[in-house]
Amino acid sequence: MPGLYIHIPFCARKCPYCDFYSRPASAPVMEAYTRQASAVLERWAGASLQTVYFGGGTPDLVGAKRLAGLLVDAQKMFSIPPDAEITTEANPTRVDKAFFSELRRGGFNRLSMGLQSADEDELRLLGRAHSPEDAAQAVRDAQAAGFQNLSLDLMLGLPGGSKEKLRRSMEFAAGLGVQHISAYILKIEPGTPFASQGVVLPDGDEVADQYLFCVEELARLGFAQYEISNFARPGFESRHNLTYWRGDEYIGIGPGAHSFWSGRRFYFPRDLQAFLQGGSPVDDGPGGSIEEFAMLNLRLTWGLLRADCLEKFGGAGSAAFDRIQQNARACPPHLLRRELERLSFTPEGFLVSNALLVRLLEGL
Repeated sequence: MPGLYIHIPFCARKCPYCDFYSRPASAPVMEAYTRQASAVLERWAGASLQTVYFGGGTPDLVGAKRLAGLLVDAQKMFSIPPDAEITTEANPTRVDKAFFSELRRGGFNRLSMGLQSADEDELRLLGRAHSPEDAAQAVRDAQAAGFQNLSLDLMLGLPGGSKEKLRRSMEFAAGLGVQHISAYILKIEPGTPFASQGVVLPDGDEVADQYLFCVEELARLGFAQYEISNFARPGFESRHNLTYWRGDEYIGIGPGAHSFWSGRRFYFPRDLQAFLQGGSPVDDGPGGSIEEFAMLNLRLTWGLLRADCLEKFGGAGSAAFDRIQQNARACPPHLLRRELERLSFTPEGFLVSNALLVRLLEGL
């Protein structure tokens, strides 16, 4: 299920926790960027794609007209079926029904917006410019424009956070009638304002309790977990993100964007000017190994299947699955679900997934 990711590297202001590549924008720079992004797409013209995702940054900064124009260019160059999942991210403070209507007419059928919290104090802490009501109005405007597949982001493990605040945010998001919720644990990334300010996060036990509470509460609200940080109503799992986690190919366009195509991994440097001047992506070596495939699939609640390993890697894949199952015997049983033909993590296992993966993939 190959996908296309187009990075829109512009933000009106930087959130203090964010380490994604973004820069301030002007109309001429945004116009030049969309032209260059279209030109870069030609390198892979003729490819068949199932999903397209515009991320950022803040994609809505460039306007619905430019986003729709980029999508039209992609549709001209690639084979994209009518039922493809076409997503853009958006900021609740800069959008309205007219914006969403233009996107819908332009071919977009899925939206992802950053609510982060329904608590005013937490939103101020996170440097967000919107209120809970701004986010609610953005969702209502998108629904009125015809969008029936919407995702909201939430954050947990915040300084001063609690299960009660988290519960209110989850109920707020679910009450808006969205189909998908992503819930991320806040991390202090090097080089971010939060890092320089010395922001202190809750201890690991508190964060773990919040995460497990989040999994249970979202299930109660009708959102089944399908990946470490992602939850959906039945049939609304993100097809684009599943492209990454199932080890499928994808093309990434824009500074900081990564790709996996024809067995190779490559990326564009985090340098807007270099991209605008036609800089080429940097080779990042081969991809698609059995170790990588196992690691990615184990991010999913349905986990790693012998049948998938056999289909993708033949006998070597089946042997690797056996080795992983053997390694799993030495892991605490409450962290894993071990079946004859499948291995998956429990929610408790997801909390220590990096350490588990080191043990499970040993000897491959």
